[in-house]
Amino acid sequence: MNLNWTDIQRKRLVELDADATTLARTFDDADQRNRAFQTWVKERISVHRRHLDALRSGHRRPRLCRLETALVETLVSHGFVQMSTPVLMSKGLLAKMSITADHPLFEQVYWVERDKCLRPMLAPHLYYVMKDLLRLWQKPVRIFEVGPCFRKETEGARHAAEFTMLNLCEFGLPEDERRQRLEFFAALIMDGAGIDRYSLESETSAVYGSTLDVVSDADGLELGSGAMGPHPLDRAWRITDTWVGIGFGLERLLMTADGGTNLSRFGRSISYLDGIRLNI
Repeated sequence: MNLNWTDIQRKRLVELDADATTLARTFDDADQRNRAFQTWVKERISVHRRHLDALRSGHRRPRLCRLETALVETLVSHGFVQMSTPVLMSKGLLAKMSITADHPLFEQVYWVERDKCLRPMLAPHLYYVMKDLLRLWQKPVRIFEVGPCFRKETEGARHAAEFTMLNLCEFGLPEDERRQRLEFFAALIMDGAGIDRYSLESETSAVYGSTLDVVSDADGLELGSGAMGPHPLDRAWRITDTWVGIGFGLERLLMTADGGTNLSRFGRSISYLDGIRLNI
């Protein structure tokens, strides 16, 4: 007979970031399975303890923080100005993005008050800032933000209720350069994240309609999503300039670069430190 891991064993394997091959193993009997489980867990705990020791004696910063720093420095060196906008977002700004009660994303919003929520995306605040910067600064105008966003996602290997977004946008560029600029910015971020195997694919978005997504060649995971304008959403902000913008989930970048399978390891956590489960 072929036995799979028990539910409890599988949960522990996922916590310790077992790969797909390990999770798919089958066994002739329970004794063989339990011995394999104990051996694998013991080896992984030893590896994870060494990693924690190296973190303490080495760089002392989780990979999420280090990746954010590296990408911020890269974008600033390419002429981008960093924004720092509130985590709380008004219902009215979401409505300007077409996210109203009948929109699929509306049900994923964490409402704090009747008219305020934890931001599910960075774009509305960047739009709000950009409408003034286009008046004040010479074009092209390049801005970006990195910060936490929140959605009522089903917790799983590829989703998290709290995640870190990086959004960058460039306004006031020639229309015939938009695709080229999106490709350049995608390559810039992917290089900074240490990922060289990816594709750009046209997809449909609930917010922007048509998007150009950055997809991992390894597992088909969407790492980023780009859009360009003029776009119908621009009218709500009285913006008429040509633009490109692209957003990335930093935890997904880390998971792909690491070859991991569990997104929770790479985000803000009290159970993991730098990808290492602390109950070891």
